[in-house]
Amino acid sequence: MDINIRNHIIQNFQGDDYDVLRRAIDECVASKEEVTLPGLGVFLEIIWENASQELKNELIEIIRKRVQKGLEENL
Repeated sequence: MDINIRNHIIQNFQGDDYDVLRRAIDECVASKEEVTLPGLGVFLEIIWENASQELKNELIEIIRKRVQKGLEENL
C-alpha cells in the first residue's frame, strides 16, 4: 500500500478555517505524541515554502534556541 502522508494531511485539512487549524496544531503540540509529528512536519513545510527570508530566519532562531535549551533540560 502506497500512502502519501503529505497529501493525506493536506486533504484532511482542506476547507478548514483558522480555528480548526489552530486547535489541531495546539492539540498536537500539547499531546506530545510522536504520531502527530508527520502532520506538524507537513505544516512546517507549508510555512517554510511560503515564508519570507525574515520569517525563515526567525523560525531558525527559535528552533536553535529551543534545541540548545533542550540540551540543558530534556524536551
